[in-house]
Amino acid sequence: MTWDARGMRKVTLETTIGNQNSALWKYVQPEGCVLEWMRNVVANRLALDGDSWADIFKRFNSGTYNNQWMIVDYKAFVPGGPSPGRRVLTILEQIPGMVVVADRTSELYQKTYWASYNIPSFESVFNASGLPALVAHFGDWFSYDGSPRAQIFRRNQSLVHDLNSMIRLMRYNDFLHDPLSLCKACDPKPNGENAVSARSDLNPANGSYPFQALNQRSHGGIDVKVTSTALAKALRLLAASGPTWDQLPPFQWSSSPFTSLLHMGQPDLWKFSPIEVWWD
Repeated sequence: MTWDARGMRKVTLETTIGNQNSALWKYVQPEGCVLEWMRNVVANRLALDGDSWADIFKRFNSGTYNNQWMIVDYKAFVPGGPSPGRRVLTILEQIPGMVVVADRTSELYQKTYWASYNIPSFESVFNASGLPALVAHFGDWFSYDGSPRAQIFRRNQSLVHDLNSMIRLMRYNDFLHDPLSLCKACDPKPNGENAVSARSDLNPANGSYPFQALNQRSHGGIDVKVTSTALAKALRLLAASGPTWDQLPPFQWSSSPFTSLLHMGQPDLWKFSPIEVWWD
C-alpha cells in the first residue's frame, strides 16, 4: 500500500503459485538476479502505476518465492464501470525463467471480483509450472477454475457488500457442512484444506488422503488483511491474526496436534477479532 504527495495510491498483494516443474530450477542462479522481496520493495517505491510496477518488478527475476501479484491502482478506479484507458488491476505471475503480465481491469468490472488461490491464471504459466500433469493425475483440485477455492469464491463473492462481509468471505471455512469442501478420494471426505481460509490442522491424522496437501498438517490461513478505497487513501486496513474461527473452533496450541512445535511467546488461544491498522 503506497501513497505520496503526487497522489499515487496503489495496493499490491500476492498469493504463492509455486513451481512443480523441476526443469525450471536451472533458471535459479546465484548471480544476475535480485530476490523477490527486494524487487517488491523497489517496485512499490518507484512505480507510478500497475504497468510500471510490473516492469520494475520483473527485472532480474530470481525465480524464488514465486507468486501471482495483484496491483490495484486506486487513482484509476471508478465505481460502476471502467474509464477508457485506465488500468485498475494488473496481474503478474512469476516462476523461474518466466514473468507474465496483463491488464485485467475489464475482467474485474465484468465479473465484479478477482479471486486468487495459489494457482496461476495465465495458461502459459500454468502449463510451464507443471500443473497439467497434476490435473491429469489428481483432478480439478489443481485446476484454475475447478479447485475448491475457485468454486467457493465463485459462489460466495456475491455476498460481499461491505468490509465486514469481505472479511467473512476471506475467513470462510465451513468444511464440515459445505459440499464444495468435500474430497471424494479422502476418508473422511470433508477436508479443512478445501476452503478460502484453510484449517489443515483439523483434518484427522489417521485419515486417508490422495496427496500431501490434504493431510493433517500445520498449515492454513494465519491471518486476514482487508482494505477499501477509503481506508487505502488513509493508509489503513483491517486485520485479524490467527486461523479462522468463524465457523470452526479457534486454534489452541495446548489442544492442537502440534503442541510440541516451538511457539514461545505466542498466546495459547488464537481467538482475535479484526482491528484497524494504520500508518501516519
